[in-house]
Amino acid sequence: MKKAFLFPGQGSQRRGMGKELFPQYKTYTDNASDILGYDITGLCEEDPDRLLNQTQYTQPALYVVNALTYLDRISREEPPDFVLGHSLGEYVALFAAGVFSFETGLQLVKKRAEIMGAVKHGGMAALLGLKMEAVKKILQQFNYTGIDIANYNSAEQIVISGIREEILGAQKNFEASGARLYYPLNVSGAFHSRYLQGASQEFGNYVKGFSFAAPKIPVIANVTARPYEDGATADLLTRQIATQVRWYESVSYLLCQDELSFYEIGPGDVLTKMINFIMADPIPAAEMGITPPAPPPPAAVKESVPETRNNVYPLWLDRFIPVGNDGGPQSDIQALAAGMGAAGFRETYGVRYAYAAGAMSYGISSPRQIVRMGKAGLLSFLGTEGVSLAEVEEAIQYIKQQGGPQLPYGVNIGSHPERPETEEELVTLFIRHGVKNVEAAAYLGLSKAIVYYRVKGLYKDNKGNIVAGNHIMAKLSRPEIAEIFLEPPPRAIVDKLLAEGRISAEQAALSRLVPMADDICAVADSAGHTDRRMPYALLPVIRRMRDETVSKLAYATPVRVGVAGGIGTADAVAASFVLGADFIMTGSVNQCTVDAGTSIAVKDMLQEINMQDTDYAPAGDMFETGTRIQVLKKGMFFPARANKLYELYRRYESLDQIPVKDRTQLEERYFKKSLDSVFEEITRQKDPAEISKALQNPRHKMALVFRHYFTVSQQAALKGDVAIREDFQVFCSPALGAFNQWVKGTPLQSWRNRHAEEVAWLLMLGGALYLRDFYLQFAPSSAVNISRPAKQLSSVL
Repeated sequence: MKKAFLFPGQGSQRRGMGKELFPQYKTYTDNASDILGYDITGLCEEDPDRLLNQTQYTQPALYVVNALTYLDRISREEPPDFVLGHSLGEYVALFAAGVFSFETGLQLVKKRAEIMGAVKHGGMAALLGLKMEAVKKILQQFNYTGIDIANYNSAEQIVISGIREEILGAQKNFEASGARLYYPLNVSGAFHSRYLQGASQEFGNYVKGFSFAAPKIPVIANVTARPYEDGATADLLTRQIATQVRWYESVSYLLCQDELSFYEIGPGDVLTKMINFIMADPIPAAEMGITPPAPPPPAAVKESVPETRNNVYPLWLDRFIPVGNDGGPQSDIQALAAGMGAAGFRETYGVRYAYAAGAMSYGISSPRQIVRMGKAGLLSFLGTEGVSLAEVEEAIQYIKQQGGPQLPYGVNIGSHPERPETEEELVTLFIRHGVKNVEAAAYLGLSKAIVYYRVKGLYKDNKGNIVAGNHIMAKLSRPEIAEIFLEPPPRAIVDKLLAEGRISAEQAALSRLVPMADDICAVADSAGHTDRRMPYALLPVIRRMRDETVSKLAYATPVRVGVAGGIGTADAVAASFVLGADFIMTGSVNQCTVDAGTSIAVKDMLQEINMQDTDYAPAGDMFETGTRIQVLKKGMFFPARANKLYELYRRYESLDQIPVKDRTQLEERYFKKSLDSVFEEITRQKDPAEISKALQNPRHKMALVFRHYFTVSQQAALKGDVAIREDFQVFCSPALGAFNQWVKGTPLQSWRNRHAEEVAWLLMLGGALYLRDFYLQFAPSSAVNISRPAKQLSSVL
């Protein structure tokens, strides 16, 4: 997939921008200060004299920071296939394309800023919610002859420019005509309008003194919304000052050329937000007079398979792991990775490593991902939350058909005490299709269904050993819940199952001799529902409980205890095994991969996040209790809006009690419709009994309406509905941010090069390498056999 770099213009500046870049690019920074005649670092980092928002300073500062950001970006990856900039940003695009040097570009921007900064008595206003035809009609209807269209940013985002008094006076008529927002901008001039013809001519005279090279990368011009041609640079830059910025058409033009990924290069995310709106409603190719390229014939469309050495490991792995003679990781590292954790885990599930990829709800841990993991000899779990029973069955059938009978995999089951039939249906499905491995999550007590699944699989082999044919891995974060899975299945439930004839007398007897679970996964701070536990406190507590229970009940096979949450780098893997984990489980790192069942829009966002880009919000499915989930925060309104909804729910007893100001905010920004309309929509979807309860209980009605926001946000993220991108609800933990930083500058920086099984190889082999080097620093090489498992290596110390 090709990529386009976008460079923002005036309005994206902020104090502190470029702080991390100036020391790395000192020569460029010093040259910039010499050209400008003032300290560019002081202006951008501290802005002591409050000059950064003045045009003559804003434009040079943004040019320098955007250009350094570009240089830093291409030091780690290939240059883009297209570049374009918004107004001032076009100068950075031209620099990136090799049309002029950094210094020449800054001289041009300095002059442009001085000329434009001297323009007075003009004004501009941003409009949201009106299409171009409507804006033109309003200008004509109210005889606003002094106003021009300055920026055509997207289908319903337009900036007007003109005489200041007329811009301010037009607000009431635009708002009365349907504008969702009319926002006068803090500028001194009527930029990109006829009122800058004089400034444009003055700049044109200055530009004549420069020569320009042909673009090495296609640059889309603001003036024409088409690529620059050789020899046109001076003319286009001159005209741009007093001409409309055709951003909507520029991006739509690129969307007609090829499949593209867009990346904003510079401070802020103004252009990223615009891109999302444009991609949801681009200008049709025919309307722009463009014939889009024909799609490739079906035979040419094939799965992207990473280039490999020895037909197993991808070529990029040698960026992280020393390569052996066979082209794969060194044999000692492979042996150590295969020896980390419990051998019983690998034997039980028939896998290479003591590693599992946990289930992700709403089908994000897709059947395709499960099959790829299984074929690589790795365990992963299919998610069932938010997925219909029919879809679960279809997914299981796909996995069995594609993977064969020996494929290691499991399926998730969640606790539903309010809807026990949900668990019963799933368990019946599991038994019918021979699902032998289940991941049990969110249990506060054992249900009849989960006990039935466990006991139904018990039998004795021909040597008289008890075999648990149905394996359970319990995910939990509380010691009291661990206790119920460490104990045998509850006698009372087993007796009921026996009385109903659902299990045999022998199975009932055997149930007293086995634990409820084969494995317990101690879940630390994680994506989605989380108790925000610290792994280094939680895992030892659960392990000690396990040791005490095994000692007391003398199980033939002890329960294994693993850990999940926060595992996104090799050293985190190593730390988990040193702490005594029998296995590890990953989650968030698998969501940002090719085969994950979420939208491209979400994956594009996730691959850019850092450690600090998650937050906590109320859970939609447990809204009334205030249960928290961990979600993506960067660029999102969702966490703040979800918390606001819960705050209103706690404070008021009904929708009618909510103050007018808050209610208006909910209707205009959160739901984009009246709360009454939301409830009408809910009545068409929910069970009549639920609606009846809501009509009798105003607080329950309020909860249903508020929970609807969570449902819409979740579905929009899964589908990639970029029209409401800021409201996406995306489960995510800091582990993904840590992984992103670790693989920065490598092929894995892009999610399009990530597959869950390759992430697993990297984590496990990287963890083994970390352990090898860690132990060797404490002992002579003769004292340590680096092919031995981590638990044996630890005894050296």
